[in-house]
Amino acid sequence: MAQKKFYVTTPIYYVTAKPHLGSLYSTLLADVLKRWHRLKGEKTFFLTGTDEHGQKIAQAAQQVGKEPKAFVDSFVPAYKSAWQMFDINYDYFVRTTDDYHKKGAQYLVQQLLDKGDIYKDSYEGWYCVSCETFVTEKDAQKGTVAPPCPSCGRPTIEVSEETYFFKLSAYQEKLLEFYRENPNFVAPKERMNEMLSFVQAGLKDLSISRTTVQWGIPFPNDPKHIIYVWVEALTNYITAIGYGQPNKQKEFDLWWPADVQILGKDIIRFHGVFWPAFLMAAGLELPKRLLVHGWIKIDKQKMSKSLGNVVDPVELHARYGTDAVRYYLCRQMAINQDGDFSIGDLEQRISSDLANDLGNLLNRVVTLALKNNLVAVDAPKTWSEASINLRDESWNVVEDFANHMDDCMFHLALTRLWEFIHKVNAYFHAHEPWKLAQKDQKLFLEVISATCHSLRDIAHLLWPVMPKKMEQLLFSLGQNLEFNHDTIEDLDLCTWHHQFKLTQIPALFEKPEPTKEEIMEEKVTVPESHITIDDVTKVELRIGTITECETVEKSNKLLRMQVDFGDLGVRQILAGVREYYQPADLAGKQAVFVTNLKPRKMMGMESQGMMLVTDSEGGKKRVVQPSEKAPNGSRLS
Repeated sequence: MAQKKFYVTTPIYYVTAKPHLGSLYSTLLADVLKRWHRLKGEKTFFLTGTDEHGQKIAQAAQQVGKEPKAFVDSFVPAYKSAWQMFDINYDYFVRTTDDYHKKGAQYLVQQLLDKGDIYKDSYEGWYCVSCETFVTEKDAQKGTVAPPCPSCGRPTIEVSEETYFFKLSAYQEKLLEFYRENPNFVAPKERMNEMLSFVQAGLKDLSISRTTVQWGIPFPNDPKHIIYVWVEALTNYITAIGYGQPNKQKEFDLWWPADVQILGKDIIRFHGVFWPAFLMAAGLELPKRLLVHGWIKIDKQKMSKSLGNVVDPVELHARYGTDAVRYYLCRQMAINQDGDFSIGDLEQRISSDLANDLGNLLNRVVTLALKNNLVAVDAPKTWSEASINLRDESWNVVEDFANHMDDCMFHLALTRLWEFIHKVNAYFHAHEPWKLAQKDQKLFLEVISATCHSLRDIAHLLWPVMPKKMEQLLFSLGQNLEFNHDTIEDLDLCTWHHQFKLTQIPALFEKPEPTKEEIMEEKVTVPESHITIDDVTKVELRIGTITECETVEKSNKLLRMQVDFGDLGVRQILAGVREYYQPADLAGKQAVFVTNLKPRKMMGMESQGMMLVTDSEGGKKRVVQPSEKAPNGSRLS
């Protein structure tokens, strides 16, 4: 059977500044997908690069007294260096100033000319220099004042010039038919609906050349005109793999169409409407899927140089390293939503998820085994019921994780995997293998083997997200990564029969020192007084399911929980029950919470409710729980 292929692209980045957190995020998603498909034994190709033409580039170069080519050349090393810093394993870096790309873009336009899908006329309307986009009549606000760009909000300029038009209107019904036949063409579905609405409202022919811009690729047989940057830039996805180059036809036939094209939500119209129409007109297949992610926001605002809130990936790397940042971006940022970036959240994830939950588990099992002269760990011939349950759960998590990854929902895949990591920790803790080493050697060996098998599965699943750290983890277990077969299928079928040769390694993750986040818990004292029935009715007591639970660094009291309240959504709640409960004791359980308290800061984190607890014998606190399972969000009355 022929080896499957997987071709993934990022948007190409406009080189007027160094890479920022948003461009890192798009590129990281592509890298994770490439690595995931490598694990599945597929032949992969990952394309990224830079968009180097257009009026905005020419103006920026002029402002600093440089020629446009010298200007763009000065930024490219910063992108390549940043991607290397974050272990971005791209296969090819395309530049739109490369000669083969220019020829390929002209070749595509010539195909559309030959087909009769391009004609010359004049254009009068509004144009956004920043986004290099024409503002449609339905997006423009009527009046004499320049309408704001619908994408970036900046003022537009009025343009009147001779131009070539592409007959975009002729492809309206063909596009709608394609969307109907391929409902998963755009993910998430919200973005697909947005694009459908735009096309259904009616398409007008698209201006695809400029005469007032000189920095770009000349129009075929009419050098007075420059190909519109959003036409030639999109063609990078095909020119980089051989389109328009007769000697590379086999290479093009191998890789096209792209399996996934990753982009931000602000450029969906170009990729979801214009790009498919160009491909249809040229007789080329359309990409299989567009993965559209939201914006990364700082304090609820989109990152912007003008706001001074752009996060420098190089500084993040210097402080927190490669894999921790990769993990945080994949875990914290939901593909289908805008994500809020926070240094406090990043440090909390490193301390809790990586150092405590995963790194400490590896260290404990290896240290304990070596302390008892156990270097080679063989799988037992038979497993106890608890170990079988853990093994079965490992199979479940492989299947669930794979489904989420194939759906490009990385945050859900990682959430599911951490549920398993919590269960492995609970299994290890419950068996107290440090005691078993002295009184039950057989069960001791079984617990060490089961934990090592679990860690092996975890490392393979996590490798696309944290490649270097997971390779270190596997080295500690005496295991290797292999790419000549479907590793994910092997994990799913695994019978836990591996032998491990343990090696002590330095801690996988170091806990960061606290930064500007608060160290002290906020103390709130409520004076004792009588209340009325009206006061009682103001309090909302609701049932919620604790989907995640973790310790809070620098606190010996607090547990941090994510609680599902059904229609009310998921809320973060902190509760001072750490001395009575381990995170694994509460994860997946239902409890009663006060949901209409004003949020307050504790240890620099916001708690959006309060868990109800009661005193039991010996002064121990017990969580108040419903006697039987109830719908999330149910209110107590």
